[in-house]
Amino acid sequence: MSRLVGMPLRGRSLEGGQIKALAAAVTRMHEAVPPEVLAEVPLRPGRQDELIAHLHSWFPKARPRVNHEVGRAMDRGMDWLAQSPLESAGRPEVPNVFGPGDGNLANYLWDGDQVQVVDFEDSGLSDRAFELAEITEHVGSWVEHPLAVEAFLAHFDLTRTESVRLVDCRRLLALVWLFLLASDDADNPRNPPGTAERQASRLLDLLA
Repeated sequence: MSRLVGMPLRGRSLEGGQIKALAAAVTRMHEAVPPEVLAEVPLRPGRQDELIAHLHSWFPKARPRVNHEVGRAMDRGMDWLAQSPLESAGRPEVPNVFGPGDGNLANYLWDGDQVQVVDFEDSGLSDRAFELAEITEHVGSWVEHPLAVEAFLAHFDLTRTESVRLVDCRRLLALVWLFLLASDDADNPRNPPGTAERQASRLLDLLA
């Protein structure tokens, strides 16, 4: 990151031009690998089936330890997951893209003109809906200065199938983040107090 000119977008209040540049950078990245090459790229880590497996493993251990507010959101989220198409779906019938595998806005650098992307440790074959959900639902997109999600997503011309999948992927990622934030070490927290409760409210809004 120190080799590139620019400031991380995380923790900044983004203006319209920066949101447009962020969307342009994401689109360039999705389209960067030619289709014939992309077909040979392995699936990125942390895909939907892996996350769902984690949730089923985490739930019985995490649920007894959380407060009522967070627990209610966990229950609602797991009930939704059991009935969602993601639970039984295989690979989605949507176009493949190259995904960086990390939605942290700290990896998107604004140089005053365009946005550049760093950190491809978990990159691989993915799809737009999942990758966009990674960005919109990442804790770094809302815990400090919330990303204007609708303005950001308006820059992507998604198919109907992708749009439906995006809603489900956002719910899935928000549920994953609820568990991650609820397990934050009280003696050495990575996020401000009350972040898990805020995430619980965000998840319930997405499920409404």
